[in-house]
Amino acid sequence: MKGALDRAEPPAPIGVVRGYASLFGRTDMAGDRIERGAFLASLARRGAAGVRMLWQHDPAQPIGRWTALREDANGLFVEGRLAMASGRAREVAALIAAKAVDGLSIGFRTRRARRSTGETKRVLTEIDLWEISVVTFPMQAEARLSGF
Repeated sequence: MKGALDRAEPPAPIGVVRGYASLFGRTDMAGDRIERGAFLASLARRGAAGVRMLWQHDPAQPIGRWTALREDANGLFVEGRLAMASGRAREVAALIAAKAVDGLSIGFRTRRARRSTGETKRVLTEIDLWEISVVTFPMQAEARLSGF
């Protein structure tokens, strides 16, 4: 990938994670493509504190909290802090540090979408974002942590 996603970021302090949870204009493995602006209403309503940080989309395994979520020209940029007092969060931090896990994946409800053809089946124009997980295999291949 070229451009803003290629720039080197300084390493984050231990327990801080950041990256892109979703990239605009990219079709995921389910055939969904998210348009710029799709997160804005949800972010305004929930804020970072209202979006959960989970391990592998498991609601029984919260691992920290998101401290900043914002749309930019590339997609949904996220930054958060792992709850290092939690054993699971320490394990996740170790996996991230070892570069064994670096995926991000969103949990959401579709609010508005339109059908498409070809590889892209749906274009999502408004979604209700409720969680972002650190995952082994993200649905959108380019949704990754960076700067750790």
